[in-house]
Amino acid sequence: MSIKLGVDEMRYIALFEGLTGARVQDCIIHENGARLTFVVKTGDIGFVIGKGGNNIRKTKRMIGKSVEVVEYSADPVKFVKNILMPARVKGVNIVEREGKKIALIDVEEQDRGIAIGRGGRKIQCAKKLALRHHGIQDISLV
Repeated sequence: MSIKLGVDEMRYIALFEGLTGARVQDCIIHENGARLTFVVKTGDIGFVIGKGGNNIRKTKRMIGKSVEVVEYSADPVKFVKNILMPARVKGVNIVEREGKKIALIDVEEQDRGIAIGRGGRKIQCAKKLALRHHGIQDISLV
């Protein structure tokens, strides 16, 4: 699945890669422009965080926005779990309904709020990333 990036996304990716050394696959600028989500290649999450969290703190300060980072996985189940972290996901079942791929996610009851996010932001981001990278049209918490 090909992902189209705009000029702003490419600029943020170049800055992020330069600051962290991680290889970025995707970038989403959220609706209000105050938040960015980067998808980094498998194994690069350690570069992003850095020793004691120094890299991610420095990156957030330099970019001047809230930054979320998701580690890519070719396995759609693992990728969906990565998107929803730090929520504890008990299971992900990907089903086909009416010609649409849907991910049914079982989350620890006390972590439902974390998985949904304030105002539904986390789950909306998860839906967008799952569609862009694995063709999953919807995500539902069960």
